Amino acid sequence: MPPIDAFIAEHGSLALAGAAGVLFLGGFAKGLVGFALPVIAVSGLGQFLPAQEAVGLLIVPTIVSNFWQASRLGVGPLVALAKDFRILVLTLLPMILLSAQLLVTMGDRPVFLALGLVVTVFVALQLFRVRLPDPRRAPRVTEAGVGLAAGFVGGLSGVWGPPIMMYLVARNMSKTDQMAAIGLLFLLGALALGAGHLHSGVLDARTAAVSALGVIPTAAGMALGLVLHDRMDAEAFRRATLFFLAATGLNLLRRGLWL
Repeated sequence: MPPIDAFIAEHGSLALAGAAGVLFLGGFAKGLVGFALPVIAVSGLGQFLPAQEAVGLLIVPTIVSNFWQASRLGVGPLVALAKDFRILVLTLLPMILLSAQLLVTMGDRPVFLALGLVVTVFVALQLFRVRLPDPRRAPRVTEAGVGLAAGFVGGLSGVWGPPIMMYLVARNMSKTDQMAAIGLLFLLGALALGAGHLHSGVLDARTAAVSALGVIPTAAGMALGLVLHDRMDAEAFRRATLFFLAATGLNLLRRGLWL
């Protein structure tokens, strides 16, 4: 049976339509604010899919969307960014690989609750303008800590953005540089997540085929979001980011507490 037919047989055609809608919305957020695709996808897909399937379904769209975002800057600047963030990368990727193996041993509720807490706390800190200490005081220690924290949460839930976003905000990067850094770090993280879940079994031939089809609505949403992003000023960019994160964080908490 073709993978898409197997998905419909197991979850129904409404679940397929819902998954396409969620990925379109996640892609739109990705184009608009540079991230939030995994947060929205895990939160939305979790309404009608188990956590393991939700994470597996978003892997290919996450890789493709982050490659698209990162490639907008060009190869030279990306290489410079990779060197600049090398400590973060060298701690983030192995931790994602390791913690991804825990997903198959945990139920849905702890995954949704942990992710909801991380996202909601991040939004609250941003609303009150609380930032990480200046990374320049201890750049290597700070990057290592952010990489380990983001990698642990990311391998478990498919979302490693909030700790990285806090770090980038603390560095006071421009909107253009921040978008490029997000694309690079999230692309590398997505590749590590895919590798980790190939080993864990969450990503298999069937899941990968359905996930690849998810690129279509994700790309359509991202294209629309990029058009609006290019016209957005910095403060509108910040407000849109917090709106998407607050809505998804609260929904994840709801799933974790009450299912």
